[in-house]
Amino acid sequence: RGGRVGHRLALDAPDAVERLAVLDIAPTLHMYERTTMEFARAYYHWFFLIQPEPLPERLIGAEPEFFLREKMRRWSAGAWPFDEAAFAEYLRCFLPETIHASCEDYRAAASIDLEHDRADREAGRRIGCPVQALWAERGRVHALFRPLEAWRSAASGSVEGKPLPCGHYLPEEVPGEVLAELERFLA
Repeated sequence: RGGRVGHRLALDAPDAVERLAVLDIAPTLHMYERTTMEFARAYYHWFFLIQPEPLPERLIGAEPEFFLREKMRRWSAGAWPFDEAAFAEYLRCFLPETIHASCEDYRAAASIDLEHDRADREAGRRIGCPVQALWAERGRVHALFRPLEAWRSAASGSVEGKPLPCGHYLPEEVPGEVLAELERFLA
């Protein structure tokens, strides 16, 4: 979710962001405005998590380990890329308040964030700093969108990027490639 926060920050406080790097996302408004049946199936969690409280919180909270493990498994490109100790820490932190906060984040993305994104588009505000987009070659963003085109439509500065040979979890699946790309871009 950091890329979505970074996107808004680059628009809301452009003097605070010198460069924006995003991993395996296209701009939120771009994605919602291009919703298809294929997108809805792949991004089922977007539509589930935005449901009014307490529906998703209660359903996830009934079996939090199942939800977390299944969600993370579906978005990796085959083999489970997570160290079990790391997953245990994710699970330890997946408390009712964390589940609720996660739902609230998705609810905001589907409401106030979209309002801000539309207002920015209507006012001609675009990301002014350089943008690097890296995405999963075996992921849904690659299959459903043209990430560079999407980011170029949201930015007035330079936009670069490429797909990496992995699923959604770029840092876990191809850490060396992600690090090399980020170090080059941020240097």
